Amino acid sequence: MLVALADPTRRGVIRRLGRGPASVGDLAREFPMTLPSFMKHVRTLEANGLIRTVKSGRVRTCVLDRDRLALVDGWLAEQRRIWEERTDRLERLVTDPKEERL
Repeated sequence: MLVALADPTRRGVIRRLGRGPASVGDLAREFPMTLPSFMKHVRTLEANGLIRTVKSGRVRTCVLDRDRLALVDGWLAEQRRIWEERTDRLERLVTDPKEERL
């Protein structure tokens, strides 16, 4: 799932879908690429469960899967907490003269 979010175009699609559903055509207009190239990004996001698409007639609409995205958010929050603790310990080590040095 994180690989799907590594690409700036796919992150842009996720960001746009955060405001509400949109057709593939509307989404594609926001990015400087051909529709077939853009569809590869849509398929990657869909394959990773980050979006769902629904076809009605000739229009394919994309919807953000907020529950799936919440899994990423939870993991990122945990990683952020771990790294903040580590940097806090490093700061104390560097700034506190009483801190034991190895």
